[in-house]
Amino acid sequence: MTTHVLILCTHNSARSVLSEGMLNHLAAQLGKDVKAHSAGSAPSGRLNPFAIEALSRTGIDTSACRSKSWDEFTTPDAPPLSIVITVCDSAAAETCPVFFGGHGHPVKVHWGYPDPSNAEGGDEGKRRAFELTRQAIGYRMLQLLALPLATMPRDELQATLERIANS
Repeated sequence: MTTHVLILCTHNSARSVLSEGMLNHLAAQLGKDVKAHSAGSAPSGRLNPFAIEALSRTGIDTSACRSKSWDEFTTPDAPPLSIVITVCDSAAAETCPVFFGGHGHPVKVHWGYPDPSNAEGGDEGKRRAFELTRQAIGYRMLQLLALPLATMPRDELQATLERIANS
């Protein structure tokens, strides 16, 4: 049975898109039955071009990526979510979405990343920041994919995902 992971950020244009792309790419490479989705509480309706560039440079197909509302994951025909991850930077006083919708009771965890869109140094500074963010996300996603997601007890999964957040 597929493990569905929803990654949330307010605008669904950068960090959540990087996360969705990385998790789907790594899951496919490793033969894991995991499907990532991303959404936002106030989606911008556009993807950050630096996020698309960072994924594309790594060979990740971005053709299916789009900025969308988390409302898509609250309907009866939405995929059954196992995990919801927020990726906003609460340390920078960003308002992270709190997901109440969907069906089932997904494990929820916060994996914050600074917004690479705010990097200084012009376009090259932003490219570096997006690439570093992509790498940091990939590291955590590899840790997630190493877990026995289909058989892990919910409380153990919650604790392990929180440990990953602090690693």
